Amino acid sequence: MLKKLSQVRVRWWIFTLMFLVGFVAYLQQKTLTIAAASMEPDLSLSQLQISWLRAAFIMGYAFFQFPAGVIGEYLGARRTFTLAGLLAIGAMMAMPVVPSVLHGNSLFIAMMLSQGLLGISQSVVWPVSAGVLSRWFPSSQWAFILGLQTMSLSIASMITPPLISHLMTSHSWQHAFFIAALPAIPLVLIWGWYGRNSPQEHTAVSAQELQELDVVEPTTGHSQPQTPLSHRIVKLLKNKNILLLTFSYLTMNYVFYLVGDWCFLYLAQERHFSILESGWLAALPPMGAAIGAGVGGIITTLLCVRLGQRWGLRLMPLITLPLAGILLLITVGSENAYLAVMSLTLCYACIELNEGAYWAATMNVAPGETMAATGVLNTGGNLGGVVASPIVGYLSGSHHWNAVFLIGVGFAAASALAWCFIDGHSSTEESIVAAR
Repeated sequence: MLKKLSQVRVRWWIFTLMFLVGFVAYLQQKTLTIAAASMEPDLSLSQLQISWLRAAFIMGYAFFQFPAGVIGEYLGARRTFTLAGLLAIGAMMAMPVVPSVLHGNSLFIAMMLSQGLLGISQSVVWPVSAGVLSRWFPSSQWAFILGLQTMSLSIASMITPPLISHLMTSHSWQHAFFIAALPAIPLVLIWGWYGRNSPQEHTAVSAQELQELDVVEPTTGHSQPQTPLSHRIVKLLKNKNILLLTFSYLTMNYVFYLVGDWCFLYLAQERHFSILESGWLAALPPMGAAIGAGVGGIITTLLCVRLGQRWGLRLMPLITLPLAGILLLITVGSENAYLAVMSLTLCYACIELNEGAYWAATMNVAPGETMAATGVLNTGGNLGGVVASPIVGYLSGSHHWNAVFLIGVGFAAASALAWCFIDGHSSTEESIVAAR
């Protein structure tokens, strides 16, 4: 067994750590939306206030995506993930502690700050992960590997509702926050010991494994890029494909955050399931999303081989995003609560089928600046959450859940339309050939 483990490529151990980083991050951030059911009566918070706590996280998460990518380029992924992990642990621990020392508006402000810091700490996860994986894996595997990694957030979202609802009913919502914070501690220690920014820096990487890579290192280097930050921003924001990808990702993520963040409360409030039953049923959409993310990466990779990168990346979103909108209509139109759960599950799967296409396309059109470019992409993606939180919080708090889902239909359609104009083919092939 040990001999077989020693034969595993180092890049797959690095991927495993990136997968766990994504898993723990989503376990932490999804805790609030489940714990809200107990926090609201315990702390005298309204559902709109809970939505603003969630919005505080998303704003910190969204607006620091691009800076996080640039910081990752300067500091390297090894130090960036270690520092961010420590900040996330502190922010999670603060949530159950501050109610014992603060009350009223002071408590709400402190919890907003805690969620904002958690968002900032986790803003590094996806752009820096993309940068790491782009250097550790061949470019032909990017769509597959990014889709596979996205499964981590879906699996975390699947586990969180039953786990947190069980901890709330058996202990307290404060206990749930503490438990969600703990897995980050050993992960930070392991990453700080074993993780590296690139294969060339890892002593366990063989010459054969290095030869299997076709990725050209950025000419500016990983840790000290020479291009000024202002020039990088201008260059990326002038790229038509990155702008279109960002807009499409923003509109798609309204639906992502709608299902991912509000499914539990929708099932409890609108479909009248119990807290425990809502917790278990709310795990089904993330299960569909996990399968969708992994399968989507595989299918997208095969489509790229068969149709070329332009249509290989474009075809999946053009089919599945309109389908996600149709499934939202089925959700609101169904009188059967269990059929509504099933349609939400399929909708979430359709959304996540596209993760590999979005991230691979962005990495293709901005070679050498993966962290910064995907930071721009994920800024747009999480602005979808910033938009969704107050809309869903206000309308659902007024018992207008149908309007919430109908707005999602429009966003899904807009997201698909943008892909008609996106050209995500690779621009690295010429540089790879020249390097060889």
